[in-house]
Amino acid sequence: MGEIIHRILEFITGMGYWGILLGLALEVIPSEIVLAYAGYLVYQGQINLVEAVIFGTIGCLLQQVILYAIGLYGGRAFVDKYGKYLHIKAKHVDMTERWFQKYGVGVVFTSRFIPVVRQAISIPAGIAKMNMGKFLLFSGLASVPWAILFVSLGKALGENWENINEKAAPYTQPILWGAIGLMLIYVLYKTLTRKKKTVH
Repeated sequence: MGEIIHRILEFITGMGYWGILLGLALEVIPSEIVLAYAGYLVYQGQINLVEAVIFGTIGCLLQQVILYAIGLYGGRAFVDKYGKYLHIKAKHVDMTERWFQKYGVGVVFTSRFIPVVRQAISIPAGIAKMNMGKFLLFSGLASVPWAILFVSLGKALGENWENINEKAAPYTQPILWGAIGLMLIYVLYKTLTRKKKTVH
């Protein structure tokens, strides 16, 4: 792992739980790495496991709220102009926007476990002015297991926490396929429901 990332991680986690929350909210570094490093700090006895998960979840959720606000107040014009600085590509927002418009709010939950689109989905939710309560509920339900998984793996790996991407694969792949399965079931349900309404 690069020296720059190490320095950023040390700076962030030097602020304790609030640093973890801030690092995840801004996501200068991928959330998996920040959470795994938090797990490593738990392994060292510097922070508490439960509190690391709580602050990790809040940090993940806060990032989604920021992206939601970008969609709500900035719209597509903001994404097209500044999306590259947020590591969000316009084509991914286009795709998630079509999903959101066609299948509704349920995709906010299932998309959270799918790489690339898990951040992008919050922007169409903001553009569509999705109910904030539902947005927080679906995003929070997805953020909790994500935080638990990577903090726990970081703790279990200890000094080898940097191998998180390799070690997490056996856990994240079933989650990914499960999310895709849920997405397909949800899409099928929405399609059938729409057809029934059309018939009536």
